[in-house]
Amino acid sequence: MTVLRSSRRALLGAASALAVPGLARAQGRGPDGWPHGRPVSLVIPFSPGGGTDVVARILQEDFAETFGGNFLMEHKPGATTTLGARYVARSRPDGYTLLIGSNSAFALAPFAYRNLGYDPLADFTHISLIYGSAYLLVAHPRWSSFQQVIEAAKREPGRISYGTWGVGSISHLLMLEMNERTGTEMLHVPFGGPAPALTEILAGRIDLMFTTFAPARGHVLEGRLRALGAPHEQRLAEVPDVPTMAELGLADFLVSTWWCLAGPAGLPAPLTAALAQAVRTTTERPLAKRLSQEFGLLPLPLGPEAMRARIQRDLALNEGLMRKAGIRPE
Repeated sequence: MTVLRSSRRALLGAASALAVPGLARAQGRGPDGWPHGRPVSLVIPFSPGGGTDVVARILQEDFAETFGGNFLMEHKPGATTTLGARYVARSRPDGYTLLIGSNSAFALAPFAYRNLGYDPLADFTHISLIYGSAYLLVAHPRWSSFQQVIEAAKREPGRISYGTWGVGSISHLLMLEMNERTGTEMLHVPFGGPAPALTEILAGRIDLMFTTFAPARGHVLEGRLRALGAPHEQRLAEVPDVPTMAELGLADFLVSTWWCLAGPAGLPAPLTAALAQAVRTTTERPLAKRLSQEFGLLPLPLGPEAMRARIQRDLALNEGLMRKAGIRPE
């Protein structure tokens, strides 16, 4: 499990400074009295230990410094991240329940679940995109290469197993496409997030998975996991020896994922604007930039309009992708 060290958290908090005009830094003061001494819940729809924790930690330290009060990470994994998203959508729009969400909940799950329980456009206040995410295909170290896995999967269809964080998630779709393009068949084992799936790979009970970079980084660098490929146009700077999927023979095998900050529909406009500005300020700090590079976080357009436009674009693109993958709403 990869998490930020306490020293980094302290440095991030110390480096933070007031950047939202008109907001008081004193404890318990913010837009219209928010957070006013009450803790603010940052809901994370994944199990602890994934890349979303890194994103949430970067925001958590700076938000506490900027707005005052406590910002608490609250993990609510399940149902391909829709459990946590539904919880936030049904919360009061008072600013005390926010979502550190992803494209999974907003642009993929609508095609995986018939009764989603929320509308990704109408039931949220879209505050800002935060970062895009780098991905890796990782395996237990007994697998020495991508080619070895593919050859074994062809010899024994259904025996090689792969983890994901749910039906219709990016991790699932990437594996489906890889299987289709390599002519292989593997066993799907879904989990509530990347961290528990990686735990099973480390123990040798699952063979491989596509995962966000952050939770796999330490295991890969220390040799506990083998990184087999990266679904990006270029090799990742932190793991320059890992080939792209195109270099492995799968041209145009790319992933585009993102994290965002959202609240329930009807969040007060001054608070929405203040939070969007706080995201921008936080991501521009030198320490946040260094950490984002270290953990494979990619810059994205910020603000409510960019987030809403990205959701609309990805909904249109993913509808065709889900149909191609043969995934029907459950």
